[in-house]
Amino acid sequence: MDRKKIKRNIAILGSTGSIGSQALQVIETHPERFQVEVLTANNNTKLLVAQARKFKPNVVVIANEDKYHEVSKLLEDEPIKVYAGTEALNQVAGMDTIDIVLTALVGYAGLVPTYHAINAGKDIALANKETLVAAGHLITELAVEKGVHILPVDSEHSAIFQCLVGESMNPPEKIYLTCSGGPFRGKTWKELKKVTWKDALDHPNWTMGSKITIDSASLINKGFEMIEAHWLFGLPSGNIDIIVHPQSIIHSIVQFTDGSMKAQMGLPDMKLPIQYALSYPQRIPSDFPRFNFAEYPILNFEPPDTKIFRNLALSFEALDRGGNMPCILNAANEVVVSAFLQGKIEFLDMPGLIEEAMQKSSFIEHPDLKDIIWSNNETRRVTNLLVKNRK
Repeated sequence: MDRKKIKRNIAILGSTGSIGSQALQVIETHPERFQVEVLTANNNTKLLVAQARKFKPNVVVIANEDKYHEVSKLLEDEPIKVYAGTEALNQVAGMDTIDIVLTALVGYAGLVPTYHAINAGKDIALANKETLVAAGHLITELAVEKGVHILPVDSEHSAIFQCLVGESMNPPEKIYLTCSGGPFRGKTWKELKKVTWKDALDHPNWTMGSKITIDSASLINKGFEMIEAHWLFGLPSGNIDIIVHPQSIIHSIVQFTDGSMKAQMGLPDMKLPIQYALSYPQRIPSDFPRFNFAEYPILNFEPPDTKIFRNLALSFEALDRGGNMPCILNAANEVVVSAFLQGKIEFLDMPGLIEEAMQKSSFIEHPDLKDIIWSNNETRRVTNLLVKNRK
């Protein structure tokens, strides 16, 4: 993409979710800089159609093919092309008219469309951490081969990215990823036995979709972010620390070889890292709320409890094992989170089921994309069986 180009054509994969909706707010505020080229959704036809009518993209895709006729009918009076299915999603991600693809799909579903977009030479604003968790080695190698920028949208990785701008001659010694601690920070094992999925969805600082909110409550989201940071910034797990910071004001920290540190700060608002990724390398004005030091006289930090929140420890184990193990971790987690949201298992059942799935799924030391797809499917079968047979 020509980064001197003032107006950029944006494809939003997952436009009806939390990140996609906030990205459209950013785009609406800066019509002179951004044009919506593609919008996609999985099932939310009502919101997708409303977004399409407002932003007038060239193309919309509804991944659920059963809803194609509904979307097509509702948009028949608009000059908008309507497609359906996962293959259509993969194809539109590489359209010639697109400058940057915001991948805001939930979970593993973001991997293959992101791969196709990179293969087509599109810069990626990455809000789907599972893409790098499941296939970080493949995605980063392809990005280098195609000369593509991967611009992180997660607040923590955006913070690290911002701290490293201008430091090309100074590689980081260590990264500190901050973590709010989620709704269950400080809870004992006994207290966590009683929590429900409704309790887990009550995040103290961020408004997110249900899957990522449960991931945040179990701290596996922070484990995924550690794996993502490994691939984005080239540091081993031993040089990536997780620190609990309940206020979510410092979004992450970089430590350099001389011991000095840089932190990126701001109020918790996902629109800021979204805007930065879409406009990079420029910073453009915003009306986002400003931080006031007087309102935060104390910022707290503490280590995470990996005995209570075992999913975080499992994430480090998966990265250190390598191969397809992070893919297995992710697939098992998606199954157990779904089971928890359906009331089939309890909150504290999730780490044990994930660990057992990691033990029982087939390990592949050097997986290619076909191996990753196969591994994801196998692990889901294994984990679903474990959930079904749980006593």
